[in-house]
Amino acid sequence: MSSLRAGRRRRSDVTCIAFGFPSSKRKPTWLQLAGLVIASWASAIVMGDHAGAASSRNERAVASVERAAGEPIMAIVSLRNQRITVYDANGWILRAPVSSGQKGRETPAGIFSVIQKEAEHYSNLYDDAYMPHMQRITWSGIALHGGPLPGYPTSHGCIRTPYDFAARLFDATRLGMRVIVAPSDLVPVEISHPALFPPKPGAGAVAAARVAEAQEASSKADQARLAATTASREAARAMASVRTAEKLKLRAEAQLTAAERAVASAGSAEAKELAEDAKAKAGASVAEVEAQVTAAKAEFQPKLDAAASAREAAVEAEKMRVAAAERAREAARDLEPVSVFISRKTQRLYVRQAFQPILESPVTIQDADHPLGTHVFTAMERIGGNFEMRWSVVSLDSGHTDGGVADAKAALDRITIPQDALDRIAGIASPRSSLIISDEALSSETSKGTEFVVLMSGEPQGGIKFRRRGLETARYERHLPYWRSPFAGPFSTW
Repeated sequence: MSSLRAGRRRRSDVTCIAFGFPSSKRKPTWLQLAGLVIASWASAIVMGDHAGAASSRNERAVASVERAAGEPIMAIVSLRNQRITVYDANGWILRAPVSSGQKGRETPAGIFSVIQKEAEHYSNLYDDAYMPHMQRITWSGIALHGGPLPGYPTSHGCIRTPYDFAARLFDATRLGMRVIVAPSDLVPVEISHPALFPPKPGAGAVAAARVAEAQEASSKADQARLAATTASREAARAMASVRTAEKLKLRAEAQLTAAERAVASAGSAEAKELAEDAKAKAGASVAEVEAQVTAAKAEFQPKLDAAASAREAAVEAEKMRVAAAERAREAARDLEPVSVFISRKTQRLYVRQAFQPILESPVTIQDADHPLGTHVFTAMERIGGNFEMRWSVVSLDSGHTDGGVADAKAALDRITIPQDALDRIAGIASPRSSLIISDEALSSETSKGTEFVVLMSGEPQGGIKFRRRGLETARYERHLPYWRSPFAGPFSTW
């Protein structure tokens, strides 16, 4: 943004010189001031026309397929062609021009994914610059967002797209969508190989069953909670009846005691007769109230027992609801995409799911001194009655006309994963899962709350290097705890 403002200032300076404005030592005449106003209007009109034309060109360059588009699985940014292409399981669905990082602050080529989305975002590094529909791909500040597109790289490392396209893409994507930034124009190519992980049979059906169980358990817990509330309310009413009867009994007993004292203190036969009559009535009242107390207690005890039983049932139903909900979450997690990364540089395999590291293991690579290349295998969709998975591959540094399929298969052939690791990750593949093979090690951008980040060491990385020295890195340093090892933490190390 600062470069754009500087550009506008330079254009204004040029305009001033072109119209021969006087120096500051001479007071301008009204005619000269009028010329300044006219020149400013003309400049504004010309610049507005150019800006409008550029915006119009950018929006016209946005393309989409006529078929019904599925969920975006990956986006590929071509730095050479300054273009982004978005793919679903059946091919490209959206395409638009971009403006990537300028010289010295180049957008790094590599493998990323969307790790944060924010519709209204303002940069804390570039004068609060407006970055609408921001989709972050590194915590150090590289992102996709809407912005002006002059037709050449001009950003400070981010990937600008047309404003309307940015809004459309923002609405369509979800966290974790793969973003590949490539030096050239790449296209995912379909591939099959025995080493590509098969899907877990029946995982979808299991997840659906677990969800149904959780819903049923939740319904039963609600019913049990309602029954316990009703039973407790009825027990409370019965208790109130017992307390009312006991108060009446105390009052009747007090009246009887008073009547007995009246009989004892009566001075005449007539007074004594009246006192005896009152005593008899009080005795009858006591007997009647005692019967009421007995009846109220007899009614209260079963309701008290029923309330206690209902509360126990509600507690048990709640435990079952919590357990069923956890099983449903586990089944849902099993369907979450899983990413596997194999590095020739470290000779290790890493596994992440939902941005969390879950496994690390050594691997054996034949001819480990020879490059494997960098290949991104992506599970596109289930086929064959959900027992097979259709895969695609993007090879970032292949010069073959087959899109890198031969190189990708050769890379898979050279890798041997230990059997115990294979047993752990067997059947984990679900749509949008991926396997990344690279000569590179994981970037330090791979941290808490990210997918795997791989940077191409042979390409300019000015956009990343600049941010590591700037404010944006400091702002997000809480997300970068894995400096010595991006996988230091409580998970399996083999």
